[in-house]
Amino acid sequence: MKVASFIPIKLNNQRLPGKNTLPLGKKPMCEYIFDTVSKVRGIDERYVYCSDEKIKGYMPDDLIFLQRDSYLDGFQVKGLEIIEYFLRDVQADIYVLTHVTQPFTKPESMEEALQKVVSGEYDSAFSAREIQDYCWYQGKPFNYDMQDIVTTQNLEPIYMETGAFYIFTREVFENYHQRIGKKPYIKVIDQIEAVDIDTASDYEFARAVAAFLGV
Repeated sequence: MKVASFIPIKLNNQRLPGKNTLPLGKKPMCEYIFDTVSKVRGIDERYVYCSDEKIKGYMPDDLIFLQRDSYLDGFQVKGLEIIEYFLRDVQADIYVLTHVTQPFTKPESMEEALQKVVSGEYDSAFSAREIQDYCWYQGKPFNYDMQDIVTTQNLEPIYMETGAFYIFTREVFENYHQRIGKKPYIKVIDQIEAVDIDTASDYEFARAVAAFLGV
């Protein structure tokens, strides 16, 4: 069984220009997830999927640069299309998708989720935050009754995808054209792992977290 990981990355970001290589703590942002993926056991091939060869200057030796079509750098291109292109280029049984914008992802979290899929018990896995609080949706309470309010610890948890990683079989994507299958393993991660950088304010928050962690 072959496992391939890939990190899609572009250098022409719109909301926070150049964000993927901005300095963060003691190193450029992209190097955090590069180092994390390098530590995850059970991955046979590790790819950085980018149209610009400049990214090679940030990559460790055990990651493989795979040049993608510059079309995929377009602001209107959706994530599923990037996955589809990658699967055309790289044959594997299981894929591990992770993102530079969540630099504090822990290798042990990814490894645990990967093993759940490798075991065959689950067809996919993803990272999530567990929310156990009073939530609303479309102007109405989503997970509680306003006339019978229970304590938060007795609420049914809600799981929010974080995007730190998605792990799925080739069969899942080919059959459903999605990165989560019919029987996913949900790996709950903490607030630090869930830090996601899209905007300038996100970046400033991440810098504070990096300083707190001393990384």
